[in-house]
Amino acid sequence: MNIILLGPPGAGKGTQAQRLVEERGMVQLSTGDMLREARTSGTDMGNKVAAIMDAGQLVTDEIVIGLIEEKIQQGNAAGFIFDGFPRTLGQADALNELLSRNGAQLEAVIQLEVDDSALVHRIVNRAKEAVAAGGKARADDNEDSLKTRLMEYYKKTSPLIGYYYARGDLRTVDGLQGVDDVASDIAKALA
Repeated sequence: MNIILLGPPGAGKGTQAQRLVEERGMVQLSTGDMLREARTSGTDMGNKVAAIMDAGQLVTDEIVIGLIEEKIQQGNAAGFIFDGFPRTLGQADALNELLSRNGAQLEAVIQLEVDDSALVHRIVNRAKEAVAAGGKARADDNEDSLKTRLMEYYKKTSPLIGYYYARGDLRTVDGLQGVDDVASDIAKALA
């Protein structure tokens, strides 16, 4: 089973992806993690990624698709969770082509629906809890950074909601519920 977790920053995609990994044996494909891993791998693709990142440039969609394809071809996973990808309609089309080339398909897109003001509250609290626990808050866990990230999400990524709805792949889950309730609703959506 191959799925996409879709939702704005702080919606809980990473938390839910980890649960799916643990409970179903799926593999989480986080583009940020893959880029960091590739950068230090020493492979041809990794060296290309490192050069681009070291120059302060953005890695192209073509490279990200290449990294995803490498991961898909590597393993015998129970399925893949696409987390943070696709972010644009062009990337969605490229993912469809990649899956088709590899004899796979997308089974579902889970949209974690959240209210923006509740999301801001959640992120600010996450930062406070990290500090209270003796850790550090993420640099982008503040209201101003979140609003900037939300604007990017709405401009570039939210069109995917209509795209996947029209394809019949979209399942919406209330992302403001407790973690266990969100996980339960995701399990129902994937049944």
